[in-house]
Amino acid sequence: MNRRDCLKAALTLPLLPLLASPALRVAQAAAGSLSRVYKRVRPGDPGWPGPAQWGRLNEAIDGRLQRVRSPFEDCSGNDAACREAIAQIKNPYYIGDEPALTQTSGWVDAWMSRPSVYAVAAKNASDVVAAVNFAREHHLRLVVKGGGHSYQGTSDAPDSLLVWTRHMNAVSLHDAFVPQGCAGNLAPQPAVTVEAGAMWIDAYDAVTTQAGRYVQGGGCTTVGVAGLIQSGGFGSFSKNYGSASGGLLEAEVVTADGQVRVVNACQHPELFWGLKGGGGGSLGVVTRLTLRTHELPEMFGAVFGAIQADSDKAYRALIARAIAFYHEALFNPHWGEQLVFRRDNTLRLAMVFQGLDQAGAEKVWAPFLAWVRERKEYRFTDEVHVIALPARHFWDAEFFRQHAPQLIVSDSRPGAPRDHILWAGDQGQVGQFIHGYRSAWLPQSLLSDGRQAALVDALFEATRHWGLSLHFNKGLAGAPADALARSRDTAMNPGALDAFALAITGSEGDPAFPGMPGAKPDLADARSEAARIDQSMDTLLKAASGAGSYVSESNYFERDWQTSFWGSNYPRLAAVKRKYDPEGLFFVRHGVGSEAWSEDGFTRLHDAG
Repeated sequence: MNRRDCLKAALTLPLLPLLASPALRVAQAAAGSLSRVYKRVRPGDPGWPGPAQWGRLNEAIDGRLQRVRSPFEDCSGNDAACREAIAQIKNPYYIGDEPALTQTSGWVDAWMSRPSVYAVAAKNASDVVAAVNFAREHHLRLVVKGGGHSYQGTSDAPDSLLVWTRHMNAVSLHDAFVPQGCAGNLAPQPAVTVEAGAMWIDAYDAVTTQAGRYVQGGGCTTVGVAGLIQSGGFGSFSKNYGSASGGLLEAEVVTADGQVRVVNACQHPELFWGLKGGGGGSLGVVTRLTLRTHELPEMFGAVFGAIQADSDKAYRALIARAIAFYHEALFNPHWGEQLVFRRDNTLRLAMVFQGLDQAGAEKVWAPFLAWVRERKEYRFTDEVHVIALPARHFWDAEFFRQHAPQLIVSDSRPGAPRDHILWAGDQGQVGQFIHGYRSAWLPQSLLSDGRQAALVDALFEATRHWGLSLHFNKGLAGAPADALARSRDTAMNPGALDAFALAITGSEGDPAFPGMPGAKPDLADARSEAARIDQSMDTLLKAASGAGSYVSESNYFERDWQTSFWGSNYPRLAAVKRKYDPEGLFFVRHGVGSEAWSEDGFTRLHDAG
């Protein structure tokens, strides 16, 4: 801090009680005053809490206040924490258990993972209330982390107080759940209640492996339940069940005034709606969620393989046939996941299905595979395999250890829960340093006969710059009416409902946490890749001008992010923010109401619109 900042802070400090006066704030607002432009405090600033104040907070939460220290803070010697971090840096369960780390280590020219000063290792809603009140009273930057999977760096911030919900991970099942205050209005239904720190593997193990039912969650097992729900949320089978947020029946949330509120369709319905896709960390701290569960299909399955064309002309024809085949045979609730279009003229199949057996799935794919085999310009670089398994075993760690150990990676630490696995294909993302990332919802109109050619041309031209994938489960066009209705009653961008797929392009490098030995990303190469990623997506968007983007899988540098992430829902979300957090205690860059703040969330620039 320079002398001018110190002087400004010193002069401002005695006035803080006056600035907090509601009457004065009203008068200032009426007069168009700019006095609400203020800074949150950092360590060393006047107003930063002293040891006695931190001690009182620690006492109030039964000793669960932690000073946060990165395991890479002291790697110059023989530091045990540093050695363990290096050994476990590709283990997402280890990263999740470290309050100082996040599942993404940074993004070139955007952000780096840097820890908070203190963390409240919350075990209940009362701990969260204490943290929220302390941050509000002392003008602290507040951060919330459960799974820590944010690509955008929203679950960490230096000089902040962290609400860390990792230890709030209980899961309980209900045969006949009725939201609070809804008796007589809503029928009882099977459900699962999950605390905010639980991961999807915790929910899947309880709901599917143990109880034989289905809950719509995310595809990556280590993603936090609360974060996914608040961003909208898609899993492999969302084309049948809708968005994860559409399955939310009730939530417990601590709002900026320190109140614990139970919200649902009957109590605080606007806040409830906002939590369903309005973005994590903007409206409050969610401490508990209850989600509907569904009957489990008999079988789940997958189709894997790769086909390479021997020329650009043949590749364009392959893309055309694949898109037409999707429209004809796969554009329905049975099918989800991806077709991946690579720069080397390769089409990779990575699809999943539900409600079909292996023979039924093979029959669906037979015409497309026959078309490929009849043409000498194509070769299978990875032979196509169709597999099916009882749906109850889809997240069953012991089943995979016995039958397909190559598909999973276990938490290798001594004493780790046996069900804590991740898909082997997801391990490359662990600790990633992002070079670039873009997404866009593609409207189903592009599949019509009159527009397919333009889509195919755009896909082919996009791959000349960088590869991309179409995630069909993240576009809800083609879903059943009930799934669409549930998903429509959320704060997500309505464009997701009309999209047949979410197009994603991106790249990443190895973990590059600050202080990590050997972590030296090639920034020039990263920037070059980022430019090609932009060129790829910009080319694709020529066929889908104005397409929105999924907030959890989007460009850090997104222009017009309010419209891109939430579309016509943003004004309603902003109204929810003004009602429940009028002073902007909860800040997430490119989150609801963040336009009123500086990029780092420390300086208020103006009142939220």
